Amino acid sequence: MKTKQPGLFSLTVLVGALGFFVDIYDLLLFSIVRKPSLQSLGLSTSDLISKGELIISMQMIGLVVGGIFWGVLGDKKGRLSVLFGSILIYSLANIANGMVQTVEQYTLLRFIAGIGLAGELGASITLVSELLPKEKRGIAASIIASVGVLGAVTAFFVYKAFGDWRLCYYIGGGMGLTLLLLRVSIFESGLYDEIKTKEVARGSLLMLFGNKDRLWRYAKGVFIGLPVWYVIGILITFSDEFGRRLGVNNIDPGQAIMYQYIAIGIGDISAGFLSNYLKSRKKALFIFYGICTLSAILFFTQSGGSASTMYLLIACLGFGSGFSVLYITMSAEQFGTNLRATTAISIPNVVRGFLPLMILLFKGLRSITNDNYLLSAELVGVLVMGIAVVSAYYTKETFGNDMNFLEE
Repeated sequence: MKTKQPGLFSLTVLVGALGFFVDIYDLLLFSIVRKPSLQSLGLSTSDLISKGELIISMQMIGLVVGGIFWGVLGDKKGRLSVLFGSILIYSLANIANGMVQTVEQYTLLRFIAGIGLAGELGASITLVSELLPKEKRGIAASIIASVGVLGAVTAFFVYKAFGDWRLCYYIGGGMGLTLLLLRVSIFESGLYDEIKTKEVARGSLLMLFGNKDRLWRYAKGVFIGLPVWYVIGILITFSDEFGRRLGVNNIDPGQAIMYQYIAIGIGDISAGFLSNYLKSRKKALFIFYGICTLSAILFFTQSGGSASTMYLLIACLGFGSGFSVLYITMSAEQFGTNLRATTAISIPNVVRGFLPLMILLFKGLRSITNDNYLLSAELVGVLVMGIAVVSAYYTKETFGNDMNFLEE
């Protein structure tokens, strides 16, 4: 029996949007409270950058591990199993995060939280893409993403309102556990239910990586998303360091994240509607690449300006990097139902997992260029955007693809 297709503002879309809201709140909270939380654990000013880079890198590694685990589980046991399991793990990890007393505990719990956070967005977009008609799935994914990114804005205001980083983690965990109750009311994908009785491999990593065509499709799906986390994980997370070297003082990374994520939300919903208007995911993606590149050039060429100008450029970077909805939807549309969760859940998390490699490259270039912070970041950006553009060029258009097919 076929599942009735929900509308754009159905409970499935609403719960997916709220789930991503909590996900982003928890994912970006460390970037917002990095300085005060590490200072309260007794770290010196000189250790704030190195330990901050280590913790965010371990969180991203957790996302990669979780992305693969939840992706395979989503194809083997169903999309809903991911939506229930992932939110439980990251909610409990974040509550525990509020109790840490050492950097080692902090690092371990951000790794565990990363594993849990990995399942949220990809599973929601996979479920919505399979439940909604093709002319609505891109817009529904945009709604999920645009509501979700407001979680970062909320995290900033919660911290500013209470001034207690531990309480911020408790609130994030509490929101997740509350949302878990709402998930009881949503239904499994009809397309997934149809293949459960068929003799077909589901969630097989061997099937995914043992075939050149599928491996290449997967790699391109990862590469086209790299600029998003170059902007978030390097330019914005360490915006105070960039500001100091650009002659702009008193830049607050938490405030920078807030402005960026407001703009990302606008960008994500704009990207979804633009791809629908153009009838093309790729054309919309290239337009946003152009906006992101121009914003990065303006970011690096400012000199001695005001904090408000830098925050404006950060918002422009946020809007230009607001194409997560495009590349994740493209990931869901590229693969058959028996591998769709594996790819759509793991790809955005492998993208996030490239951040530690980008940070290592960034640090390596700094040692080569006599600690030229700006030049090193620029070189990383050129490489990342170059890889993304080439990968997008060789990716097939997926707008309007029929989702009812299998990988044989």
